[in-house]
Amino acid sequence: MRLVLSGFGAVGQAFVDAVSRDGSGLRIAAIRGHRTEAFLAHGSAVPERSSWEPLRPLGQALDRVRPAILVQALPSSPDAHARSLEEAVTALRSGVDVVTATKSHVLSHWRELEQAAVDGGSRIRISGATGAALPTADMARVALRGMGCTAVRACPNGTSTFVLDQLSAGVGLDSAVLEAQRRGIAEAAPSADLSGNDAATKVRLIAGLLWDWDVAQVSVQTEPIDARAPALALAAARQGLRLRAVASASLERPMAVTVRLEAVAPTDPLFHIAGPEKAMVFSCPDAGDITVQGGRSSPAGAALAMLKDALNLLGLSGVGFQ
Repeated sequence: MRLVLSGFGAVGQAFVDAVSRDGSGLRIAAIRGHRTEAFLAHGSAVPERSSWEPLRPLGQALDRVRPAILVQALPSSPDAHARSLEEAVTALRSGVDVVTATKSHVLSHWRELEQAAVDGGSRIRISGATGAALPTADMARVALRGMGCTAVRACPNGTSTFVLDQLSAGVGLDSAVLEAQRRGIAEAAPSADLSGNDAATKVRLIAGLLWDWDVAQVSVQTEPIDARAPALALAAARQGLRLRAVASASLERPMAVTVRLEAVAPTDPLFHIAGPEKAMVFSCPDAGDITVQGGRSSPAGAALAMLKDALNLLGLSGVGFQ
């Protein structure tokens, strides 16, 4: 099964590695970089960048390769936004499924992407944009059907959890952020993590899958991890609590997502995540709370999420429990 990969940064390169190890029959037939692209013969390695061809419109690559899936590993940045949207719409309207870890165009054009998929008879999967290896999108899209989920509470940003735990131990905010960067947990520019915007983004996407909200229209209110946070974290620790940046959405407050600093007790599932771990609690009044916890925040985690989405789209052959 042929794939086209768009974006060849850390996540894109990790995806190539994941596909090469998987052995499931997936084949990356083309890679589209920032300004150049490469077409890979069956069984060949990725060629040196110096030999890549100038980047052409995606439609030409689709005609040449005839892929089953477009995999997007483009950065969620203003510079890449228009390209991410254009390529996703082109693929979906052409009947090519899309697997994306890129958030920006999904946030801004949720309904447009949905309509493009309807027009082309195609599908879009976003696990890599909702928590990397943590299977929250699968829970929202499939596993919770019929469970009557009414609310979500989550700590879907590993940087925030790590920094807050450092603050609870008496480490200063700047030092905690530097340590997160040193360990590869935080980005070089962690403002989206500390502001709460990344956590809000992930819960917005989950709410779209759960309740068919138009993600582009969801309102967001966030409480940042700033100069006030060290005192709040220490005060919580003295009471046997842990400070968490909790992102929430509920059917009681339609089309709204909040991120608040909350001191949570040991009885709360969000208390027990450690370091860069993430967790999401789905509240189902009849079935009870269902929690998903863990998942590494890393390019490899995002790449594995995209690989899983691709495999699930293509389906697995076999009988019985498969």
